[in-house]
Amino acid sequence: MKYMLLKTYGATAACDLPINEWAPEDIVAHIEFQKALGAQLAASGELVDAQGLAGPEEARVVSSDGRSAPVVTDGPFPETKEFLAGYWMIDVDSPERALEIAALASAAPGPGGAPIREYIEVRAVMSAPAT
Repeated sequence: MKYMLLKTYGATAACDLPINEWAPEDIVAHIEFQKALGAQLAASGELVDAQGLAGPEEARVVSSDGRSAPVVTDGPFPETKEFLAGYWMIDVDSPERALEIAALASAAPGPGGAPIREYIEVRAVMSAPAT
């Protein structure tokens, strides 16, 4: 069963300080945690892919009717400080295992090493209907 774990930054009261304002050693610890989690999931055969995403200031939104030139705008511009910061695509044996991995990811260290308790949205990947 494949799941997409979506990492939302800035959604918790546990850590609302932007990562670019963290102490350098806290950033290193956070990134090392992410690498270690990725290595653990790769070793268990559960990792399909994982990536951090650029901030919303570098994002673009595209819409098209398929006939005329697409419309490309800056954004999205969330009304809150929350934004999608990264994802893991995993392939696990059960929904419970997907939730376990999300809990591990949520506890990534932040400033001072305290768990940042990020919200991790767990979404099953749909497959096409059988024809």
